[in-house]
Amino acid sequence: MNVIEIKGLTKRYEGFALEDVNLTLPEGCILGLVGANGAGKSTTIRLIMDALTRDAGEISALGVNNRSRAFRQVKDDVGVVLDETCVPEFITARQFGRIMADTYRRWDQAAYDGWLERFGLPRDKKFKEYSRGMTMKLAIAAALSHNARLLLLDEATSGLDPMAREELLEVFRDFADQPGHAVLLSSHIVSDLERVCDYIAFLQKGRLLLCEEKDALLDRYGLLKCGRSDLDRVDPAAIHGRRIGEYGAEALAERDKVPSGLLVERASLEDIILYLSKEETR
Repeated sequence: MNVIEIKGLTKRYEGFALEDVNLTLPEGCILGLVGANGAGKSTTIRLIMDALTRDAGEISALGVNNRSRAFRQVKDDVGVVLDETCVPEFITARQFGRIMADTYRRWDQAAYDGWLERFGLPRDKKFKEYSRGMTMKLAIAAALSHNARLLLLDEATSGLDPMAREELLEVFRDFADQPGHAVLLSSHIVSDLERVCDYIAFLQKGRLLLCEEKDALLDRYGLLKCGRSDLDRVDPAAIHGRRIGEYGAEALAERDKVPSGLLVERASLEDIILYLSKEETR
């Protein structure tokens, strides 16, 4: 089952357009949505929740058209963490839990208390005194405390130190491993996505450049390191961005199209995204 299906999604603003986006998120998987600020990641998440009116396309979440009446019934099954968490600055985590209990039919107070404890969040400290990292952890604690089956996370690891990010990535992986669950995680921290995601979707200025299995991407591309003249031996269609130096060249290349005898090293997901991004903007 695909927990999210998006077909031909389009949303236009003055000076920006999200154009013809097609992606799927299978059950049991984490989809990493990567792109620079302003690429359309937050817009895509808001469109999935029907918080914005789209200009074209279709979206289903948890098997339900997100414009149907039935979607109102499954919204409780979606845990959402936005890049800008809208929590009144004068309330505490304890008070926030009471608000969420009145919002979600299946709110689990014991689970919420457990996440506050695990994340080290003070219950009676006012929200305005929280750091950026604490703010995100509070929003994640709430998203995990109403028995959701789908998490939509917009830059949820932003502002956290490496150890805290590692902890959250483990939480997201455990969540996705449960039957019927899945996670969409947008981030500009590509190394986080490489470690935890099953699929990668890359948005560039409102266009979806790819949506593929992460392992297939890592298998397809490599870093070709050679002399400048050696690049002429490679099919130009197999090269996706290059960097020419005084003593040699480096290029992102499709492994199976590189002639034998040339050195092709493993490319990280960040290497792939950076080179594809530069190629697109040339």
